[in-house]
Amino acid sequence: MDGNQETKGWIAAFLEAAQAERSASHNTCLAYGRDLQHFASFVAAKGRSFKTVNRQDIEDYLTNLAHAGLAAATRRRHLSAIRQFFAFICEEGWRHDIPSRHVPSPKTAQRLPTILLPEEVNRLLEAGKTIGKSRIIRSRNHCLMELFYATGARVSELAEMPIASVRGNPEMLLIKGKGGKERLVPLTVPARAAIATWLDLLAATSEGNISRFLFPSRRPLGHITRHQIYAVVKQAALAAGLDPTRVSPHTLRHALATHLLENGADLRTIQVLLGHSDIATTEIYTHVAADRLRGLVLQHHPLAKQVSD
Repeated sequence: MDGNQETKGWIAAFLEAAQAERSASHNTCLAYGRDLQHFASFVAAKGRSFKTVNRQDIEDYLTNLAHAGLAAATRRRHLSAIRQFFAFICEEGWRHDIPSRHVPSPKTAQRLPTILLPEEVNRLLEAGKTIGKSRIIRSRNHCLMELFYATGARVSELAEMPIASVRGNPEMLLIKGKGGKERLVPLTVPARAAIATWLDLLAATSEGNISRFLFPSRRPLGHITRHQIYAVVKQAALAAGLDPTRVSPHTLRHALATHLLENGADLRTIQVLLGHSDIATTEIYTHVAADRLRGLVLQHHPLAKQVSD
């Protein structure tokens, strides 16, 4: 078997294993395949193969991608494919080392999330009561908006929320998050009231056919879709007089975290509330709070005004 055939065979075996053992999607496998073929071409141009490639070759490849103008996030994706690939061929015994093990990941610039002021959130929540052609749709939309800001839930978490989670007017809501991890979050009084109203209307119009989802739909999934939820939030933004490009379900999640931090909550509490596996993800809100504080000082401090004048 020549080097080119061996390379194709190793990539094919890796992709087959990724699909069978880790349930990688068809699109993920296509991306892995493209990235690994691109890397194989780079390696071959240096007179090397997957058997002989070393750490420096991989770092040179990432540098080459950077010079080609690829974003850090894209380079990180390429490196991820390479790492997984070499771990696989090492397990298969085709190599006895993993050359990508200590290759540092390209760093992405940390972007601060868009944050809404508390008064802007209040306008959004009020607007949620008004959008929809019928009373029941308006109630659903209001309930969605209240839950976003009360819990900091992700879109998928609310879309797939079981109705059993809110039975009995609970003070705490059990949310099933990424990786099947569960967390308990407290419900605000307005959120509990919105849930109660929504459940009453849902029961009155369901004719006994109660869905297992809190936000049911006649679509095949049985629950409201992500697209529908995004549309509700955008409509609420328009009704509230806010720029809809600034507002999304994730914006409300960010708003909750920042407002809690500004009112004295500690990072560990916010981490648990949002379901972050790594507190480093939560720490971005300290930068957001500091950035807002800096803006307030520059806007209102008398000496700052004198300098700008």
